[in-house]
Amino acid sequence: MKRRILLSVVVLLLSAFNYASSQDLQLNDLEYFETQGVNVLVYNNLFTGGFNDEKNAGIEMIHHGVRTSQGGAVRLSNTPEQWDLVPEILNRKVDRASKTIEATLRYKEYDFDSRVVVTPKGKGLEIAVYLDKPLPKALEGAAGFNLEFLPSQYWSKAYLMDGRYNRFPRYVVGNTVTRPNSEKPKQFKGFNTSDDRGTGKFIDPLPLETGRTILLAPDEPERLVKITSQDADLMLFDGRVLAQNGWFVVRSLLPAGKTGKVLTWTVEPNAIKGWTREPNIGFSQVGYLPAQPKVAVIELDKKDKPLAKASLYKVGNDGNVSEVFSGKIAPWGNYFKYHYVKFDFSSVKAPGIYYIQYGNVKTDNFLIENNVYDKITDATSDIWIPIHMNHMFVNEAYRVWHGEPFKEGYLQAPPNSDHFDLHDQGPTTDTKYKALELIPGLNVGGFFDAGDFDIETGSNINVVQNFVHTWEYFKPLRDQTFVSQQQRYVDLHRPDGTPDVLQFIEHGTLNLVAQAEILGHMTQTLSNAVLDNYHHLGDAASITDGLPYNPNLGPYEVAPDGRSSGVKDDMWAFTSRNPNLDLRAATMLAAASRALKGYNDDLSARALQQSKRLLKEATELLANQPQDTSRRAWGAAADVSTNLQLYISTGEQQYANKFQELLWPALDRNVNFVLLTALNAIPHMDAAYKEKLRPYVVKYNDYIKGLDKDNPYGVPIGLGNWAGNGAITNFGTTVCFANQYFPDIIDASHAYKVTSWLFGCHPYHNYSFVATVGATRPKATFYGNNRADFSFIPGNVAPGVLFRKPDHFENYDDWPFLWGQNEGTIAGNTSYLIFGSAFKNLLK
Repeated sequence: MKRRILLSVVVLLLSAFNYASSQDLQLNDLEYFETQGVNVLVYNNLFTGGFNDEKNAGIEMIHHGVRTSQGGAVRLSNTPEQWDLVPEILNRKVDRASKTIEATLRYKEYDFDSRVVVTPKGKGLEIAVYLDKPLPKALEGAAGFNLEFLPSQYWSKAYLMDGRYNRFPRYVVGNTVTRPNSEKPKQFKGFNTSDDRGTGKFIDPLPLETGRTILLAPDEPERLVKITSQDADLMLFDGRVLAQNGWFVVRSLLPAGKTGKVLTWTVEPNAIKGWTREPNIGFSQVGYLPAQPKVAVIELDKKDKPLAKASLYKVGNDGNVSEVFSGKIAPWGNYFKYHYVKFDFSSVKAPGIYYIQYGNVKTDNFLIENNVYDKITDATSDIWIPIHMNHMFVNEAYRVWHGEPFKEGYLQAPPNSDHFDLHDQGPTTDTKYKALELIPGLNVGGFFDAGDFDIETGSNINVVQNFVHTWEYFKPLRDQTFVSQQQRYVDLHRPDGTPDVLQFIEHGTLNLVAQAEILGHMTQTLSNAVLDNYHHLGDAASITDGLPYNPNLGPYEVAPDGRSSGVKDDMWAFTSRNPNLDLRAATMLAAASRALKGYNDDLSARALQQSKRLLKEATELLANQPQDTSRRAWGAAADVSTNLQLYISTGEQQYANKFQELLWPALDRNVNFVLLTALNAIPHMDAAYKEKLRPYVVKYNDYIKGLDKDNPYGVPIGLGNWAGNGAITNFGTTVCFANQYFPDIIDASHAYKVTSWLFGCHPYHNYSFVATVGATRPKATFYGNNRADFSFIPGNVAPGVLFRKPDHFENYDDWPFLWGQNEGTIAGNTSYLIFGSAFKNLLK
């Protein structure tokens, strides 16, 4: 029996590795290891000091086009969570002579350094860990080398540990133990990290398997990886035990009391012989107008020889398919990792159902029709936005999206408090309230920021401004949502006689005016005090118990009158004053006051009063404090917009004069950043103003032309840690308004590039980035508050394709937990609402 099992394992291994390419991994010019089908990045992307472990850093493997593993580093726990300590990378050395990449990792909290050296070894790599000093006592049994693998690419596939068969679980099923908190190494930065419900213990996952050789996915050659450890056991963990965004972790502990080369792994990713990435045909999932430009961008493996032609097929009313157009492929060139060609089928104008065929690859179907863009913003305005209304019970038919959150209100954040979402309370409260004192009246209005349940004040300011612009320029009368501030109740798909956008303006303004009136200025954020509450996935109303904290009660005790409790789960208001934020609020409140006039006159008057006060005080504060260049530019741009909005609201010439005084220098500094504000002023200024703006529009058109040379899609693609759809939608909005006022300079065709990008013509895949908006394949998973269900909220707009240095774009559609590519935000989605409205107006 043992011989039979051994023989079957040998046969399986031989058959799996028969796929392997004859090419060894090579150190390329971009300083990572490569063979066709496999890229191994070694600290090209570093851990951050903000959210620590974003699953985007360390030693990363891009395996047959998909980044399937990451995080390779010395870590201090079996399955690190997002806010666990990460190593600082002190240096990264590339030695071309020895073909090695080396990095020094430091945990300053323990005065602990290690060196990781990666060297090609045949079809794989040797990863070695060196210590110049023995492990600190506090890290014995805790420090180990981890490499993490993407669950969605491995679940339900087989693995072998020392020849023992098993299968990666689709849903987390691992075993755990509980240990005293005193046994856990210090992992966090010092903020209030968790509520252990008084147990004083933490959960520690146990390994699924232990051995010296693990073979991942021998039944799937594209994902097959072999790892061998010479010095210590390999342990396989399921990180989803502790957090839904956890990955499968292969880990070996570092030995105590040793120095030098203390751990050696051999990692052999399989490379399928002759593999090339399947062409990605970028096209608009929504479809095309008969008369608009229609250009598909085809993304090719650089080793894939471009074909001469592509074809367009039409699906007849009888179900039969016929080729209606065949056109030449136009080369564009290389852009980062891939080669790009274009297929122009603009000449096809007949309405119908179509798909594109390029070689053996065909797209999903799409429409050519006059109404394809009519509903592109409906899901966002009807569903996503009202679901994100805070302090309201939100209902949809038989479903409750969330109950009324945070009935107990908000406590004053204590001075010198660090928050886990990049906020902090300074040395004073900047308010009349004492630390942890209840601030009455803030639990009204406002919108959840994104995939979490805080009110990010800066985002909410943008949101109300976006709603006001949408209302003033396009007057959308769409009414599909019931909103009652008195009942604190929202019901989707139930008209109530009032345009939804007007009710959204009111809801956002209620919270921001409350902040200005009660605190005297804007908060940084209204957010969770406890990390366990912050990463809560579920009904927002269940984050807290709805009762104000009473320090006179014991833990989890409820007062006899039922009006307070001893649970420290209340939300905090972070109130350190930022005059730049106040200036932006002044802009928004001035605009909101106009929109609300005649609908909620009391709120309108209060908003205008606070706008004038905040403008005056913020201007004085900014004049008396030094600022860095970036803040000064941002503040100047906000000041330009504030004076414009106040002029439109009041008609007072002083604001118009100040607006123009500030505008032209701001345009000289950065025309891209300020042009949209300048265009928004045209209806309120004289003809001379428009003519003076003309040269700046010409300059902007030169920028647009440069985009066609920069990348094959002709839009501003972001290369930061947050994908660039926000910048692209803002670009599209600017193009729409510039074309409206200067059609002789800015061509409307550039706006179609933005819709094509958003709805499928982009790198990595061709799914629509807007949930439920697209023909047959919009994105299916997003980083929303229902991400644990691998689901989406209709109308959500993903950030887009995320750039991973030095040359990789990605957007996971089977793994929602990377916010930089999958988390729609309230500011971003309302920017999309403006763009969609401006684009539909352009079509008229």
